[in-house]
Amino acid sequence: MAKAAKQAAGTPATKVLLAAGVPHTLHSYDHDPAATNYGLEAATELGVDPERVFKTLLVSAEGSLAVAVVPVSGSLDLKKCAAALGVKRVAMADPEDAQRRTGYVLGGISPLGQRQPSPTVIDESVLGFPTVLVSGGRRGLDIELAPAVLVRLTRARTAAIRAG
Repeated sequence: MAKAAKQAAGTPATKVLLAAGVPHTLHSYDHDPAATNYGLEAATELGVDPERVFKTLLVSAEGSLAVAVVPVSGSLDLKKCAAALGVKRVAMADPEDAQRRTGYVLGGISPLGQRQPSPTVIDESVLGFPTVLVSGGRRGLDIELAPAVLVRLTRARTAAIRAG
């Protein structure tokens, strides 16, 4: 069940938003430890269209890591992602590397406030909504914000990187 989140959630992602002084809303819910599809769990628990909830994935791109952000209702097209990043190919990053690089646990990786910033590409469908939701930096916490703010704060480019 969704519940109101406190502004003092205290994750690196929320601290970035507070420091930037940008409008956003925190949404928390009771995470089910048995859930394996964290993004769809968030959409269901918060009663939000899965097209508006975006998951943060890390990819290995020619020896370094990059961030890809796509709707939880779809999957990442690795070839399209590679093209958007300007590399020949990408592969999903090792989960341990992703956690180490971002400072977040799987299911709670936010595109905001990562320990080490990485090149970021967000699926262009993000621009079709007044607001979208991304992980707030822990399981059970999502941040709702304007797509332009997300793009600006992550220094991302947008491109068609969703499979299908």
